[in-house]
Amino acid sequence: MSEKQYHIDLAPGDVGRYVILPGDPGRAEKISHYFDNPRELAFKREFRTFTGTVDGLKVSVTSTGIGCPSAAIALEELIHIGADTFIRVGTAGSLQEEVEVGHLAIATGAIREEGTTRQYIPLSYPAVSDPEVLFALRQAAEELGYPHHLGITHCKDAFYSEEAGYSAQVEYNETLWKTWLRANVISTSMEEAAIFVIGTLRKVRVGALATIIGQTWAGHPIVKSIDPENAIRTALRAFAIMDKK
Repeated sequence: MSEKQYHIDLAPGDVGRYVILPGDPGRAEKISHYFDNPRELAFKREFRTFTGTVDGLKVSVTSTGIGCPSAAIALEELIHIGADTFIRVGTAGSLQEEVEVGHLAIATGAIREEGTTRQYIPLSYPAVSDPEVLFALRQAAEELGYPHHLGITHCKDAFYSEEAGYSAQVEYNETLWKTWLRANVISTSMEEAAIFVIGTLRKVRVGALATIIGQTWAGHPIVKSIDPENAIRTALRAFAIMDKK
């Protein structure tokens, strides 16, 4: 039997202990440009991986595709080959007016309104960021001077359910969105719940930050495309902060 993992097509030694998890394979390549001597090691299905160094620290990036099912696969298989510290770097819609387009949303936890994690553990189990990763991300954003917010994110499976007319349960969804707004949930995206739950169950360090590209609170899930540079630099700085402790 090959020692390579079935989906990500990687083996022990291919990745560093520190891994960034974007969704888009194209963004994985963009993130690799921040590495010294990056090497593309695999590109199978939605899972694209580069490994390199940043100031002498071995780091990797693996794309996960969209949503919790594929994010769960990537995370499980990366853990199998030795990685133990993960930061999801993605995009999100804002659920609070003060969380503006272009700001960073650093997730403290996630609402498990998706299906993947229910097959791991009951819904009463929380989806939370690892404290060490969370505090490193906050410190990194502060050091770099990037506008950022800490708070709970909402995690879903159906992107277009955010928009009126795309779901058969319109009234239910409208009530639910109003609830999350009143509950001070800061953002909504599609991967954090799986990353947080599996990370806790597998005893690895996980965190997540997202660049805000939409105003979901105002009915505009996508306002404009934002360069993820601030989020990438924040994640890499957070890795360095953790590695020095």
